Amino acid sequence: MVQGRLGRWYLASVALVAALLLSALAMLVLDRAMRVQALSETRSAAEGQAAILAAGLESELNKFTLVPRVLAVDPEVAALLGGDSAQRAPINRRLAALARQTNAAAIYLMDARGLTLASSNWDRPDSFIGSNYGFRNYFAGALRNGTQTEFALGTVSRRPGLYLAERVGPAARPLGVVAVKVEFDSLERKWRDAEDGVFVTDADGIVLLASNPDWRFRAAPTGSEAAGQRDPARDAMRFGVARIKRFELPATGEASRTVRMIEKIQPIAPVGWELHLLSDPTARLSVAVANGRLAGVSVLGMLGLAAAAAFLWRRQRQARAAADVAAQTATLREQLQQANRLATLGQITAGLGHEIRQPLAAMRVYAENGERLLANDRTDEAAENFGKIAGLAGRIGEITEEQLHFSRRSAEEPRDIRLGDVIDGSLLLLRDQIRQRGIALTLPAAEASAAMVRARHVQLEQVLVNLLQNAVQACDGEGEIMLAITTSGDKLHLSVADNGAGVPPALRDTLFQPFVTSKREGIGLGLAIARDIMRQLGGDLVHDDTAHGARFTMVMPAA
Repeated sequence: MVQGRLGRWYLASVALVAALLLSALAMLVLDRAMRVQALSETRSAAEGQAAILAAGLESELNKFTLVPRVLAVDPEVAALLGGDSAQRAPINRRLAALARQTNAAAIYLMDARGLTLASSNWDRPDSFIGSNYGFRNYFAGALRNGTQTEFALGTVSRRPGLYLAERVGPAARPLGVVAVKVEFDSLERKWRDAEDGVFVTDADGIVLLASNPDWRFRAAPTGSEAAGQRDPARDAMRFGVARIKRFELPATGEASRTVRMIEKIQPIAPVGWELHLLSDPTARLSVAVANGRLAGVSVLGMLGLAAAAAFLWRRQRQARAAADVAAQTATLREQLQQANRLATLGQITAGLGHEIRQPLAAMRVYAENGERLLANDRTDEAAENFGKIAGLAGRIGEITEEQLHFSRRSAEEPRDIRLGDVIDGSLLLLRDQIRQRGIALTLPAAEASAAMVRARHVQLEQVLVNLLQNAVQACDGEGEIMLAITTSGDKLHLSVADNGAGVPPALRDTLFQPFVTSKREGIGLGLAIARDIMRQLGGDLVHDDTAHGARFTMVMPAA
């Protein structure tokens, strides 16, 4: 009997030791699994956030790229560079107003030798007027190639910024160069408040923008040009640093167990830069490991209640995760909609420039005629000219106001909206594209356009602009676009139809899925985002097969 008891104790001891060893092994395996999952989630979230930040930066750069191009073909700019000094004062005022409207740090004109003749900061102590920038790479490159960009410190302000330069006049006889300086202080502050770490590098791997100012003007490990091969004098002039130091990715966590931050890289198309997003996985790792150990201890300590406890804990964890995912999804959805809206605005900016140049040219003609009429005491006729100038100025104001309205984040609550206002706002952005392509446009009757819906104005306009752009691209030559409004119960239907090639049969079943597109340069997100917006508003976006072309219908709840 004693031997039997000893045998049972021995077996129990062996079983206990085995259980402890298995439990320890299970804990190690569980810790590792939770760490791997947490790192995977961090990488996925960082990749999505990096794409959104890169799209926002590209849209910002595209906005400023248009400014020097428009000024380079302005006849008054050419007149000043050609020797008409009477244009200096009005151009100084124009450049100052344009700098305020676009938030550019400076806009200035240089003659063919690099001497600054006019500048947006003409009335400030640090004015560029009289300074010669012929030694700058952006000046020489613009004279040679027509356009050039360079990131460097300002010679007067010593503040870093991107210089966008455009040649004025033909390559054989250039009149000078127009340059715009863009500073990114506000963008870097937003990164500093919202992200673990963000920095932007040029093609050589030099950090130009950063959420941490200490990272700026260092050589990232991914750079294509070794630090020892750089020109110290050139670097000192551009960056204020003769010897570029290496940039090491920061680490986080306790000293005993350092965790390297996760890095995601996104290209910035217009200037050949790369955006690097750093994400700290420490918090996710701590939560994941703690949750895993709690689960293991709960299983070992409460065998009798393991099933019930595990079930309740899993439900709570899933509920918390679902809430976090829902909040993150809502934020990412809104950011993706904003990025899509800014990308759409970037695509139609050239058309807006043409839409504004025409009334500007007409205003100049009316103003010149008005001066001559006043000189001949024909005041009544001159007053008519000035009235026409006021009307054209109002037209330009409507276009620019609609452009700014379209680019804002949609934080508004649903309200009663007149469909005709949504149509008018969308056509302000796209009318020039439609007219240039010779496309016939059929609008709903005034009675139908007066219909009211319950929605968000900016989001409805974003969907309609997307559908109209698709219809413009689908029309080959002199096509036709038809807008119609119908009512069905408590829903209103706004349809956009064209007589283009239509949707390929192979894409009809997956048309609204992300990354499905028939365009060579498209990424297939426009229609997916548009349908998501309409369903958020309590409606839908549907595609109908037609004999010729395509028809997309926005379904909205009536007010």
